[in-house]
Amino acid sequence: MLIQLAIRDIVLIDRLELHFHEGLSVLTGETGAGKSILLDAFALALGGRGDGSLVRHGESQGQVTAVFDCAMDHPARRIAREADIDVDGDLILRRVQVADGRTRAFVNDQPVSVQVLKAIGSTLVEIHGQHDDRALVDPVSHRAILDAFGGLSDEVQAVAEAARRVREARAALQEHRSRIEKARKEADFLRHAVEELTTLNPQAGEEEILAERRVVMMQSEKVAQDLNEAYEAVAGTASPVPELSAAVRKLERRSAQAPTLVEPSVKALDAALVAIDEARAALEEAIRATEFDPRELEQTEERLFALRAAARKYDVPADELAALRQQFESDVAAIDAGEERLAELEKVLKEADQAYLAAARKLSEGRKRAARALDAAVQAELPPLKLERARFITEIQTDEDSRDPAGFERVEFWAQTNPGTRPGPLMKVASGGELSRFMLALKVVLADKGSAPTLVFDEIDTGVGGAVADAIGQRLARLAKRVQVMAVTHAPQVAARAESHFLIAKEGVNGAEDRVATRVVPLEAAPRREEIARMLAGATITEEARAAAARLLEAAAH
Repeated sequence: MLIQLAIRDIVLIDRLELHFHEGLSVLTGETGAGKSILLDAFALALGGRGDGSLVRHGESQGQVTAVFDCAMDHPARRIAREADIDVDGDLILRRVQVADGRTRAFVNDQPVSVQVLKAIGSTLVEIHGQHDDRALVDPVSHRAILDAFGGLSDEVQAVAEAARRVREARAALQEHRSRIEKARKEADFLRHAVEELTTLNPQAGEEEILAERRVVMMQSEKVAQDLNEAYEAVAGTASPVPELSAAVRKLERRSAQAPTLVEPSVKALDAALVAIDEARAALEEAIRATEFDPRELEQTEERLFALRAAARKYDVPADELAALRQQFESDVAAIDAGEERLAELEKVLKEADQAYLAAARKLSEGRKRAARALDAAVQAELPPLKLERARFITEIQTDEDSRDPAGFERVEFWAQTNPGTRPGPLMKVASGGELSRFMLALKVVLADKGSAPTLVFDEIDTGVGGAVADAIGQRLARLAKRVQVMAVTHAPQVAARAESHFLIAKEGVNGAEDRVATRVVPLEAAPRREEIARMLAGATITEEARAAAARLLEAAAH
């Protein structure tokens, strides 16, 4: 619910801060005092259209801040969370209006688009009045209102789920049918391609392995000659090993005569002989590695070139030829088994469609019952509101060819204002005052079903008085037991039933007559009785009016 409204520099309002409570709050005051300005400012904070003319004369900008206390699972918090807004604590909606026409929107001091602000505001407040843009008459919402009244949330969810299954089954069928049709057009090519690729039998990574082996074999011929020459130098006829071995034996025979001279040399020569032997072994291994069958090179090249030719032909990397073959095989299989699969998918779609029809027809029956109950309930509220000759009608148009996730029905609230006249959409048939009273009756019946937590009624008692005004006051009070209700009223019968009463008036700023501002004052006890007396008597308040006001207040209290 709304707990605080702060307005600064909007039209005639310089600074204003109001605190609201549960129940029914009324705003009263003489014509032109600023009641409409207050509502325009409130609507601005809820995402309404901005206008530079709203800024108080002489100021560069104005702003409106509305603070709401709502449940943690309220839709407004969900919308805010989706916009990455911190939603701990109260929800604070703020709108800055610049004199040049620009506006800025904030939720919990985080900048948001006006669309986000409006989406959040629409879940928190509904403003009903005699102006089109303030009336809850959008047919798009009527179906949801009827479903909420009838308690049909489970049926609505079942239809939405059934519609999803129909959509998915139809998409799967269309995809498979398209695939088969495409495959049929390419059947000859596919079969030839599968045969060719099966014969080739490409393997993932094969091209790289073959290319590396080919390079090794091609280079082996050049390397082998140099390796053989090195081997001849180390282990062939020109090998130094025999001479070095003979030299070692001679020195070893002289070792006893001069050990300090001979032993280091013998040791060094032994090391040289070991190194030469290791080099020989390495060269032998390398020479063996260069040995290959020339036919292997030829076969490797043939295989490599065949893979690359196929890759060029099918316009894919050689490594993807194996996957391509599987895809072609799958397409051929789809042709062969397509009709069978097609029949299966057609059966799935038929079953999903039958399930949708059953769920949607069940929802339709529920909506018809709910519509009859809603019409009767609203109709019972109309006579006391001076609409005894009018009829409220929930018009339902059914299209069973539709597979809409919300069901077959298009729902719209209609009215017949007088016997013999043609019924029509509520918005087009009812006058401003009638529309407001129809909406009040509807809201009383719906109570907290499908309603925002704060409802604002703007002068719905215009043109009525006496018993009708009292009936409006009774219904607003009943409605206020379920949701927070605010009403701008000229009817003392309505004002007397409020739990909070605010007086709106204009007064000079700092005593100046040429500059005025709108002021809002909470009224208690005697001042409240005086204001209701003014509403009864007009400019001159008599003792009779004061006594009548006291009786109204006493009657409302009981």
